[in-house]
Amino acid sequence: MNIMRNGGYGMRYEVIRRFVQANGDEVIRLNAYVAIDEERAVSDPAYKNTLNFILTLRDLGFKVVEKPIRWYTDESGRTYGKANLDMEMALDIISQSDRLDLIYLFTGDGDFSSVVTMVQNKGCRVELVAFANVSHRLRREVDLFISGYLVPGLLPTAPPHVGAPPWGEPGSRVRGVCTKYFLDRSYGFFRFIRDFGKLWVTDTRLEESPYTSVFFLEKDLPPDVPPENLPSRDYILEFTLNEGEKGLVASDITLVYRY
Repeated sequence: MNIMRNGGYGMRYEVIRRFVQANGDEVIRLNAYVAIDEERAVSDPAYKNTLNFILTLRDLGFKVVEKPIRWYTDESGRTYGKANLDMEMALDIISQSDRLDLIYLFTGDGDFSSVVTMVQNKGCRVELVAFANVSHRLRREVDLFISGYLVPGLLPTAPPHVGAPPWGEPGSRVRGVCTKYFLDRSYGFFRFIRDFGKLWVTDTRLEESPYTSVFFLEKDLPPDVPPENLPSRDYILEFTLNEGEKGLVASDITLVYRY
């Protein structure tokens, strides 16, 4: 599944590198899979942005696997292009897994579930990062699913503006999920990833936890988030951080995506 067309457009690839190295892990290989229209690359000057994108990936240390787009015409005369890279991606995962302890998989395609099981049985841990339209089967199969919307800096928050405080600072926009809600008291707590680190340390009271809790009031929830459905990690919410008397408080809450 094309991750850029499923919520990942504008994804910052330099953040991926920092994210996967956060716990001191050695990066053996970074693979990126790109479909390219070779004819258009020669004839269309505007297509240079795609070529520059590939060069940027290589500058960041990614091995770029390219596949030419093949064009077809159906019975109605409609022309369409295809360049499925699933096979190349699956073969690379399997063939390289013998030298890896941890694989980060950026896709939402359920067809990779069997590949995940295969490399897990060889001793690899597989963690999934994806945005929209993620296969439920794939989410259940991997060792950990991390919504790409929640990774600090991976996608720009909306609306991005010059001079905004860094992610996690008061006044900044961040994205998180609701982990606690008290329906009888009409308030709850969001949790967001403050910085890269040990994502399995979810207790925000612990110093080594990369997460931070944020207080919110029911009246500030957007109308498309029913309070009776909370707490839930299926709602990805974006909000502004404000300093309160006892900690951070969320305001201007919007729904980004619901799984």
